[in-house]
Amino acid sequence: MRFLVIGLGIYGTNIATELTMMGHEVIGADINVSNVENIKEYISTAYVIDSTDEQALGVLPLKNVDLVIVAIGENFGASVRTVALLKKLGCKHIYARAIDKIHESILEGFNIDRILTPEQRAARDLTNELELGSAVDILRIDTDNFVMKFRAPRIFEGSLYSELDLERDYGLKLITATRPEKKENIMGVSHIVQCLLFKNNSFGTEVVEHGDVITVFGSMKAYKTLYESLRN
Repeated sequence: MRFLVIGLGIYGTNIATELTMMGHEVIGADINVSNVENIKEYISTAYVIDSTDEQALGVLPLKNVDLVIVAIGENFGASVRTVALLKKLGCKHIYARAIDKIHESILEGFNIDRILTPEQRAARDLTNELELGSAVDILRIDTDNFVMKFRAPRIFEGSLYSELDLERDYGLKLITATRPEKKENIMGVSHIVQCLLFKNNSFGTEVVEHGDVITVFGSMKAYKTLYESLRN
């Protein structure tokens, strides 16, 4: 896919470089020359432009990208005006970062595809980690059920996945597992990606290895039971 990232601060730079490492074509734009200089060797193209200037914004290949990501966070006004101009110029798919509830409410009025709230998500992830005692990515399904992804506990290493009965022992249903592997993207940059080991209970003879990431479905209480049993 082809992405345009407007706003190359820390957040925008991380998005742009991660997408590039995944093999996507990324175009970046920022009003700050140093931000563009710092990233230009790591993405396809980088422009120094003021995205609040309609004429300058029109220089970008807006019609030839799959998604525009407005990663501007610090300058509230620049973010809102940029989104407004992108809509005026006919951009069909826009993601935009919001730094607070007021910013988010204004962006909602533009009916864009998605509003990004990285600060809120980071805070939520940290509180989950503190609550659960370990790093875990969580997707809430409903009030009681979650999809949770976490690194395979060391005690599981060397066991067959087919022998792990997480549902019986802890009330967690094993969905899948991934393993880190080194790959090269289309620009020849090496990076680590998580590769699928199995799905739909087709465990085969796969053995749990160090670095594997397990995805399960269940309640927060069930995950706490698993973690507490491993900690004792």
